[in-house]
Amino acid sequence: MENADFFMGLAQQALWITALAAAPILIPALVAGVVIGMVQAATSINEQTLAFIPKIIVVGAMLVLFGGSIMVLIADFTREIFERIPDLLQ
Repeated sequence: MENADFFMGLAQQALWITALAAAPILIPALVAGVVIGMVQAATSINEQTLAFIPKIIVVGAMLVLFGGSIMVLIADFTREIFERIPDLLQ
């Protein structure tokens, strides 16, 4: 029963870490897409590259800004999982 609680907590923590890692990239891309969509709707310009290129630039900029923090977050989570393995074997 203790292992089941451990794995449920681990799954919950993994989902939270995934959300924290994805949010700094996905939220600015979403905002950029909405803004570009509004500009395209207002100007009746329906060019696909006009919507794609700015989002790629935003995602790249967010990876540069937050990539190190995301990697530290994931590395700490992985290290914590490996440190808990001996407790499961007892």
